[in-house]
Amino acid sequence: MIVVRSASPEDVESCLDIVRGSPEFFTPDVPETVRSDLGRHSAWVIDDADEVVGFAVVDRRSAKAVEILWAAVRPHRRGEGVGTVLIRDVLRELAADGVSLVEVKTLDRSSGYAAYESTRVFWEQRGFVQIDTIDPLPGWQPGNPSALYVAALRPTI
Repeated sequence: MIVVRSASPEDVESCLDIVRGSPEFFTPDVPETVRSDLGRHSAWVIDDADEVVGFAVVDRRSAKAVEILWAAVRPHRRGEGVGTVLIRDVLRELAADGVSLVEVKTLDRSSGYAAYESTRVFWEQRGFVQIDTIDPLPGWQPGNPSALYVAALRPTI
């Protein structure tokens, strides 16, 4: 049975395993950053039969705006809708908590790195709209252009 729930300290290693198992998406320094972010920010995991198969970490930037810092699914579970269920539930919980705007950063298509095409499509299919490209984004290496995506969780008019 698939369940989305708040992450606990016991989930950290499973989340890091997901990151380490996806070297095409995450550089070697990312696991320690994810470890730190899991301890400092809101996080959710998606369980299937008591196995963590995905996770998301969210940084609350203000009462009404957040950034999804990290979201990943185990490689063998991609394409099954697990990420969709995870992000849908996270966005619903954020909206219920009064969040109006969600930001996501990912590698821009101008990088020419094909592995991220599915990532951009994933966010776009969930209603996220790319609003800018920044290179270099502070904290990112030059030559890795960041695509900034946003989604509104409630009308602004």
